[in-house]
Formats: sequence, structure tokens, C-alpha cells
Amino acid sequence: MDALSRRSLLAAGAATAATLAAGCARPGTAPKAATAAAAAPVPSASASPSATSSPTPARPPATLIGDGSTSDTGPQPHQPEPTPLEPGQRPPQFVVFSWDGAGELDNQLFSRFRRLANEHDASMTFFLSGIYTLPESKKELYHPPQHHVGASDIGYLSDQHIHDTLTQIGAAWLDGHEIGTHFNGHFCGATGGGKWSPQEWESEIEQAMSFVMNWKTNTGFTDLPPLPFDYRKELIGARTPCLEGQRGLLPTAAKLGWKYDSSGPGGLQVWPQKIQGGALWDMPLQSIPFPGHSFQVLSMDYNIMFNQSGDNTKGNSAMEPAWQKQARDSYLAGFDRAYTTNRAPMYIGNHFEQWNGGIYMNAVEEVFKTIADKPEVRLVSFRQLVQWLEVQDPAVLRKLQGLGPGESPAGGWSGLLGTTR
Repeated sequence: MDALSRRSLLAAGAATAATLAAGCARPGTAPKAATAAAAAPVPSASASPSATSSPTPARPPATLIGDGSTSDTGPQPHQPEPTPLEPGQRPPQFVVFSWDGAGELDNQLFSRFRRLANEHDASMTFFLSGIYTLPESKKELYHPPQHHVGASDIGYLSDQHIHDTLTQIGAAWLDGHEIGTHFNGHFCGATGGGKWSPQEWESEIEQAMSFVMNWKTNTGFTDLPPLPFDYRKELIGARTPCLEGQRGLLPTAAKLGWKYDSSGPGGLQVWPQKIQGGALWDMPLQSIPFPGHSFQVLSMDYNIMFNQSGDNTKGNSAMEPAWQKQARDSYLAGFDRAYTTNRAPMYIGNHFEQWNGGIYMNAVEEVFKTIADKPEVRLVSFRQLVQWLEVQDPAVLRKLQGLGPGESPAGGWSGLLGTTR
């Protein structure tokens, strides 16, 4: 486990004007606009700096929902068919790359990693912050639990960046990626989600869904198509800000029929089990080896950064090459530990950020390219992983769940899974 205090381990990161859209703000950070004020004129599609940076998939016929911000276009494209393991078969190595916040800024990181996924026929999970679809001029529509109306510990996006984010979210779903939620205002610490009741979490979720499902009314944009999915059906899982508040969230998540939660901190690299009375799969970020240290680090960009430069997102530039290599090697060490032993799914969490010169984005891209085409590796979304788990023989899953971190089956895979009794 990472040798940090709970606050420093779980804090979402120091927010700056350039990184607010990453969904990260230190508790107590005053809300700031990520770029220009949201009162800017409504942009056109041609004005978007990222409109052509990644291919936009063809859209199927749509049945509009509500004000036409979202739609039902039928089954999501590019979804693998989950199949049960054969007796004695070695499990695939699942890896879930996930992104908190999921806003598209001028750095075009959303489109960059969509393009990377397309090149490797991979899927990912984007945990969208709902207020990234709400103009700051309409912030009075947001009533965060235990905070004043319109408050947020991350910045509202400019109109242009909301436009770009909506473009990427729709295209990502058509690519086959999952759209989850990172909720709204990213509150942490003493007045954050860790203090919220199930009812307050339900309000936060309902508002996040409302902002996504009513972006046309709230933004006034007329040049974008509806999102190609019904968010009420798409949303089956989440990650809480700063990994706080899971206890209050879980009853509401189960009530809503969600399938998983990825809010737990410092999980072991083992096969997931169900929590909340069997209603939800628990898929926390994991403790992975941290080269050069005796402790492990959480499988997320912020936590690696904190161990290198503290809360300073612009640390010693001379250290950036070494820090990038350390970040890359940490992820790869976690991957290798699972891939060569118990094959436990690996979860990697990131933000669209440029901390320490963008080295963590470079590191995760290196990891992605290194592992994507290895035998039996599947780069999937949390939704796809859940679907695979739920078609497996429960007896097989129990045997997989019995393997510890870095533990290979004593009699090989045929010995462990050759029978389901």
C-alpha cells in the first residue's frame, strides 16, 4: 500500500487552469473557469479544434429522448460477445484503462486516446463529470449536496470545450467505449462525498444524468447531433471523486441497478468479488509495485505523481524523463504480476492532464502500446468486464477469486479449472 496519508493518497490533485477539466481538485480549491467564461458565443462544429482530430463513427438511426440531447440508437457497436471459459482454459488478461472527468480541452487528450484505442481495437471507460456538459452561465441549475448552489471544486468548461467534450463522448460510445460518471462537483475531504448520505448521492447522480440528458436546452447548441445512447441505461458504474464516499454511494448504486463500483482505494490485484449484498462488482484501483521503493502505489496517475513531486504538478523538469520511466515501469510491473500469475483484471485510472510536462500521459500510452497486442490480453471497459464475469460458472469464479496477488495456480490452469466442482 502507498505510504501516504489518506488525504494525500486519495486527493484528486492540484487543479490549475490548464488541468481543471481533468476532474481533479484539491479539497478547498476555489472553482475556476477552465478557459474563457462560458458566456462565449455558441461555437459551430467547424470551429472545434478537435473536431477532426479523431475519426467520428457513422451514426445509426436514432429515436430522440427528451429535448433531443440523447437518443436510442439500439445496441452499442463494437461489443465483444462474452463467453464462458472452457474447462481448464487459462483466463484472458483483462486490463481496463479508465479516465476520470473526461473533458476535451485544447490539449485534445480525449481524442488522442480514442485514436490510440482505435488503432488497437480496444475499449476503455470514460467517467464523465456531469458539469462538463453544463455552461457556467447555467451553474445555478446545480445543487450540490452540502454546498451552495453552483459550487464546484473543479472548473466549469468554456462553451467551446463543452462542445468538444460532447463530440468526443458521442464518438467514444460509437467506438464501443463505456460512458460512466464521475458525478459533478468533485468535492473531497471534510465536506466531500465521504460525508454524503445515500439520498445525497442519489441527488448528485440524478443531476449528473440531467445535465448530460439536457445539454441542448442548457447550452443552446444546434449544430451537434444527439448523443447516441440513453444515459439512464448506459450508466451502470462510477468512480467517486478522491475515492471517497463509497459507503454512502453503494446503497444508491444498488437501488439504481448499477453493476459495479470503482471507488475503493488500494485494492489488491485479485479477481473481483461482489459487494453490497451481491448487487455490485467491486473494482477498485489497485496497489501495484513502485520501482525504487519498498511500498506500492495506487494504479493512478495522480498517486504516482504525488510520490514524485508531491502536490506540485510542475516539478523539477530535469526529473521528467526518470519520472516517466518510473510511471511506465510501475504500470508494467503491475501488469506483469497479473499476466504471469493469477491473471487478475488490472484497473488503471487516469485524468486528461499534463502534469510534469505530460509525462503520465506519455507513460500510459507506452504501457498501452506495450501490452495491447500480447497474447490473451483484452483491453476492455468495466462494462465489458462485468458482462464477461456474469457469464462465467460461479464455481470457476470462486477458484479464480481464491488466488492471491502474484499467485499462480498450483497445478496449472488445467489443474485449477479442469473441473467446476
